[in-house]
Amino acid sequence: MELPRSQAAGLQTAAAAAGADNGVQIVSLYQAQKKIYPRAVSGRFVTWRWALVWITQLAFYLTPWLMWNQRQAVLFDLGTRRFYVFGLVLYPQDFIYLTALLVIAAYALFLFTAVAGRLWCGYACPQTVYTELFMWVERQFEGDRAARMRLDAGGWTRQRLWRSGGKHAAWIAMALWTGFSFVGYFTPIRSLAGAAASLGLGPWETFWVLFYGLATYGNAGFMREQVCKYMCPYARFQSAMLDKDTLIISYDAARGEPRGSRSKKADPARLGLGSCIDCGLCVQVCPTGIDIRKGLQYECIGCAACIDVCDEVMKKVNYAPGLVRYDTQNGLAQQLARGQRLRRLFRPRVIVYGAVLVLIVSALATSIALRPPFKVDVVRDRSTLARQIDDGEVENVYRLQIMNATEQAQRYRIGAEGLPGLRVLDAKAVAVGPTEARWVAVTLRVPPQTAAGTAPGVHEILFSIEREAQGADTSRTLREKSTFVLPR
Repeated sequence: MELPRSQAAGLQTAAAAAGADNGVQIVSLYQAQKKIYPRAVSGRFVTWRWALVWITQLAFYLTPWLMWNQRQAVLFDLGTRRFYVFGLVLYPQDFIYLTALLVIAAYALFLFTAVAGRLWCGYACPQTVYTELFMWVERQFEGDRAARMRLDAGGWTRQRLWRSGGKHAAWIAMALWTGFSFVGYFTPIRSLAGAAASLGLGPWETFWVLFYGLATYGNAGFMREQVCKYMCPYARFQSAMLDKDTLIISYDAARGEPRGSRSKKADPARLGLGSCIDCGLCVQVCPTGIDIRKGLQYECIGCAACIDVCDEVMKKVNYAPGLVRYDTQNGLAQQLARGQRLRRLFRPRVIVYGAVLVLIVSALATSIALRPPFKVDVVRDRSTLARQIDDGEVENVYRLQIMNATEQAQRYRIGAEGLPGLRVLDAKAVAVGPTEARWVAVTLRVPPQTAAGTAPGVHEILFSIEREAQGADTSRTLREKSTFVLPR
């Protein structure tokens, strides 16, 4: 039986009081999340991260607008089941290429993680990229860390309303443009833009623009580090891909401890202090709010912001940089030189990942280069497996789907072999339009003497489909297996 809220609250209060009397501490399973205000930082790693932000986002936003052969260069047309990637025209039967790309992505992730930890998370993951963009917008409207904290602590003033309103308006515009660009990969983006301008978007286009836009707005604007810490599975299993020779963002405790504040002119050796002045800036710039001085933590996304800010501090106090740096656990423990650390990167797992990755990429490139310009599927007519004509000939009926994977009209000739005298009835060239798939009914016959002199049953045959040469294109022949049935 459910208790009234007042009674339940009273029981909880009584339980807490009893726990306090008995010296037992009651810990809530649900803790309010403290908002993180990352501080802006500059440095070489920030520059690299922003370079990747520009590269990835220019590629994402501009690619749908590129034209190729008078059509969109990259278009995944689910309605017609055609997938255009510049000069490639792919069919659902080419799904193996997507599988190969996913395997390549997985092995690349394994390789990069084994070499240098969470490089993907820190520099190229969409969550990192969009969070970086949204935080840049936030800083333009609300200022850096201290200004944002004062703004939030000051209540809802007129200034906070227009700054926060402007920030959210910019976020929503970015999110909707992101959703629009995403849908533009599946619906021709120029016609999509015309429909959006005239408020004539279809229901599915509207849904996916809003859905993807809302996901971007929520993940990059509000959830941010929560996605990396609690939703992304990569943070949980990354330790399986790391070892003691993996480059990770590390704090040199032997050099930095004991930490403590001091005058810029003070000699840390005389004070018995390490190089860390305990300024806390490495925590303030961290987008996930961790303290790198506590060692490797699963929340660390490898953005290296703490390296940049620590190097700035070391420069100001005239200490050598590198108190926080990319290093390995063995490198820190054994004080290995840079060359020794780099040599240890080429260990068996890295070599295996790299070799497999090169092998798969080479196989994929070779397969695409040798890919035939058309495909054929052979389907037997199930309504009539075989029948004998009045003159003694036996015929079987088939349906052939010829898929033209080029953007020019093509002509194909169909032949068959495998039984004596096997011929195609009314053989003629079949015309198939650009990127078109056409079903063709094909009747095969064998003469009476073959039917009489061959054992009844199923016999293997081969269809030959030849593309006629046109201009600079040479002829090409595909062979597909099938069966011919001779009745008893």
